[in-house]
Amino acid sequence: MGKNVAILASGNGTNAENIIRYFQKKERKDGADGVVLVVCNRQDANVFKRAENLHVPCIYIGKEKWATGEEVLKLLADYRVDFLVLAGFLARVPDALLQAYPQRIVNIHPSLLPKFGGKGMYGNRVHQAVVEAGERESGITIQYINEHYDEGDIITQFRCPVFPEDTAEDVAARVHALEYEHYPQVIERLLAGTD
Repeated sequence: MGKNVAILASGNGTNAENIIRYFQKKERKDGADGVVLVVCNRQDANVFKRAENLHVPCIYIGKEKWATGEEVLKLLADYRVDFLVLAGFLARVPDALLQAYPQRIVNIHPSLLPKFGGKGMYGNRVHQAVVEAGERESGITIQYINEHYDEGDIITQFRCPVFPEDTAEDVAARVHALEYEHYPQVIERLLAGTD
């Protein structure tokens, strides 16, 4: 029996779309894992369109309801969600979710943690910091989450070079390529219990 996955997203939704497409190719009717729900904390996020185009429900949960986690837990129970994936999600995950899904909530961060992590470090802010620090490599970190930003147990990391002439956008392009290639595969291995 496949596991039901929910994606938590806040923005454009390119990673969410990539993950949904990856699992849709596996054809759920044969018991494969699948994304059954996207939860978003921003009403104007583009992820709504992406999810709709892929026929996956995308539901908005506002800040007040998100903070306690109770309504989110009910929603996840309604969809029989087994596993949570953060994909560009920019809010703190409430303790109620952390307790209900221990070691079953993963996040992707656009740097090699512990470098360039923590509150406020996301997206181009991270890539700009990497360039300004003169780093020679960057990459992605896939990790379980806990109650602290970017401090959960690291599952795996993938690296890419940073060249002296690179801009933040150059680094972002390489990091995004790593995200799109590796995040769905790592999620699949975690669901199968092989990672």
